[in-house]
Amino acid sequence: MSDAGSEEFDDERSYLGEYEGDRNEAGERHGVGKAVLPSGDIYQGQYENGKRTGQGTYRFKNGARYVGDYYHNMKHGQGIFYYPDGSKYEGSWVEDLRQGHGVYTYPNGDTYDGEWLRHIRHGQGVYLYHETGSKYKGSWVNGKMETAGEFIHSNHRYQGNFANNNPSGPGKYVFDIGCEQHGEYHQAEQDRAEGEEDEAASTTVLKWIPKCVTSLTLWTPAHEASVREEEAASAEEEAGN
Repeated sequence: MSDAGSEEFDDERSYLGEYEGDRNEAGERHGVGKAVLPSGDIYQGQYENGKRTGQGTYRFKNGARYVGDYYHNMKHGQGIFYYPDGSKYEGSWVEDLRQGHGVYTYPNGDTYDGEWLRHIRHGQGVYLYHETGSKYKGSWVNGKMETAGEFIHSNHRYQGNFANNNPSGPGKYVFDIGCEQHGEYHQAEQDRAEGEEDEAASTTVLKWIPKCVTSLTLWTPAHEASVREEEAASAEEEAGN
């Protein structure tokens, strides 16, 4: 059954666009059907009591496309969203938002495989940098690298704490040759180049302060704290001598 023809100019039908498919006894879209919305978007899939519910494909006029689960007209469940810029998200949705586990492929080839909360990277996840092959594996809070994590490169890795997408505080570099360097990241002020007219006279940069080199050890935040305590105790002992 189609909305075209005698029903085309009905106020309700005109607002909802054209529809061809199943209906229930109340005349609501129910079952499988295809709708062309006033915006030019096209939905083809399942309906329940007038709302998109179940499996369906929604094609946006701007070229975007969603294939997956719906509930009460919202993306809800598992689905894939293809964005106009070439990026793609495949994973869990809750009330039209990326939430739960999912994989996002960005236009430049980078990927994020992990947890989401209300459209934002949040929880445990791995971000792979396509150009270099490096990746960050660890915790995310509100879209940023936070708390414990590690940056993995081709021949070494950094393990430690992160804050606002940057290493912060204690950590260590682990090298493939079989050793590791413990230390801390501190924020330092760096003078701006002459001629720059920014209001601030300096900018904040990260500074790595090495502490010691050891053989390979199992890394945990608690272990790093223990290493620092041993270093402090050793320094006090040397000072006492």
